[in-house]
Amino acid sequence: MSEITWDLFHSQVEACTLCPLCQGIHHKVPGQGDPASPLMLIGEGPGETEDLEGQAFVGAAGQLLTRMLEAISLPRDRVYICNVVKCRPPRNRIPLPEEITACRNHLRMQVYLVRPKVILLLGATAARATLGEQVRITRDRGHWEERKGVWMLPTYHPSALLRDPAKKKDAWEDMQSLRDKLTSLGLYPDIYGEAAKIP
Repeated sequence: MSEITWDLFHSQVEACTLCPLCQGIHHKVPGQGDPASPLMLIGEGPGETEDLEGQAFVGAAGQLLTRMLEAISLPRDRVYICNVVKCRPPRNRIPLPEEITACRNHLRMQVYLVRPKVILLLGATAARATLGEQVRITRDRGHWEERKGVWMLPTYHPSALLRDPAKKKDAWEDMQSLRDKLTSLGLYPDIYGEAAKIP
């Protein structure tokens, strides 16, 4: 097997025709951000704006996500952001199980390359694809799970918060929990470490 590199990952995503989602799109949306980040964010799939620009989380939900990160003093360019599927499902529908399966190796390559210590799972699709079909986002959000030394936290997808602002309170609790976990693990010491707290 070829050595796993970012060049290999991007070339495989660009050439991928493993499911029909690649038909009729403008751009593949592999993901972006800090490739050495200790924090990885995984969402569902690209929307219309993401498909047009080839970047993950740049539409209204992405702008809200940026503000959510800023609320815990975390610049967006310090994290790595991607989705379970790399092509936009028609009319932004939920990706089908076979589409998620077809894209799974791409996501696994990203996790291997980034080697995150913490993963924030944005929404039910990302949570189920990563933690298992038994996950229910309204029941399981805010609960940490450790898998192979990586801490994972399911929370609401930003688009769900746009549809139902009442969920923002729970989402804010999850973001605070994320900040606390990053702090306890000694990650982002320039932001959350003792030195960062000295005026």
